[in-house]
Amino acid sequence: MQRTGVIGLGDMGSGLAKNLIGKGFQTTGFDLSDARMSAFVAMGGKPAQSVAEVGAHADAVYVMVMNGDQAKSVILGSDGLAANMEAGGVVILTATIKPSEAREIAMALDGSGIHMIDSPVSGGFPGAQSGTLTMMAAGSPEVLERYRPVMEAVSKTIHRVGENAGDGQVMKSCLQSLIGSIFGATFEAAALAAKAGVSGQALFDVFSTSGAGCGVANTALENIIDRRFEGTGSGIGTMHKDLTISLDLAEQLGVPLFMASTAMQIFHQGKTKYPQGDNWVCTRIMEDIVGAELHR
Repeated sequence: MQRTGVIGLGDMGSGLAKNLIGKGFQTTGFDLSDARMSAFVAMGGKPAQSVAEVGAHADAVYVMVMNGDQAKSVILGSDGLAANMEAGGVVILTATIKPSEAREIAMALDGSGIHMIDSPVSGGFPGAQSGTLTMMAAGSPEVLERYRPVMEAVSKTIHRVGENAGDGQVMKSCLQSLIGSIFGATFEAAALAAKAGVSGQALFDVFSTSGAGCGVANTALENIIDRRFEGTGSGIGTMHKDLTISLDLAEQLGVPLFMASTAMQIFHQGKTKYPQGDNWVCTRIMEDIVGAELHR
């Protein structure tokens, strides 16, 4: 069985590790947080003292870090994966970064013998922990097939969206522009209902059984009416970063993103006032303006 590794053991990476271990893969992991490393060991993972050690003990390594600079450092640094993995190994880039950054990493890996699968994911904390993520995978057909069992261990659905690095990140950018827009509209509707005196439960019942009901809107509204604005595994900083990437791509291509641009302003304000909050905390910005809160 192929040996696996995970770099970054936060809300998402810990879920990857949990499911890899649960499917019988020997999994080596590394994170800068001692608490996260302890949790990883408790679930049966093999702790590493560095990124280099993960690379030396894995055939396939998931990279679940926050941004492109971190991804480049982990993969291409002097003590990174490329310098320490055996030829034929693969880096599975599940972090959401700019498409141009994914291409840059792939170009740097060219000729190294180390493959890369560009595969950002969707499903958030629940999907990561339950092993039901959706993967947007780009890579050569041969590499994707060879490491399919490693990917199936953490996902419910694997979409092969292209063969070139960056293709996965482009797909994720499109997806996040839609998800961010749905979030923004849900926050506005919640504030409108609150001001009008509508019951949060009634609003949820209608929304969730209507044509507008979907996992994104339903999850957001449930957290809003239960006033769960922290600790749900959906930190506002991540969506803020993802929307930044979507809008950057749109700027490069000359594509107007009216809805996503408005959503970005909502998330920007939410992140400024509630930097430790989760996505749904943006609703509090609007509630403060209208002077009403939506409760179940």
